[in-house]
Amino acid sequence: MIHNIKITKKNNESTAGLLRRFTRAVKSSGFLLNVRRTQRKERSKSNYTKKKEALRRLAWQKNMERQRKLGKIE
Repeated sequence: MIHNIKITKKNNESTAGLLRRFTRAVKSSGFLLNVRRTQRKERSKSNYTKKKEALRRLAWQKNMERQRKLGKIE
């Protein structure tokens, strides 16, 4: 993914003004957000981990349903 942000210096513009305009253009393009999002990409979970989490979730649901029937929680 290539983003071209072209900023040219105006006649009586200072370097600080040019830099300010450039940073504003980069922020508004959303390029930095995409880079930061892909920089910290999480690994996908293994099948074993997914299965273990699903079993833990089912056990929790079963326990909550049992407690509801006993009247311990609403």
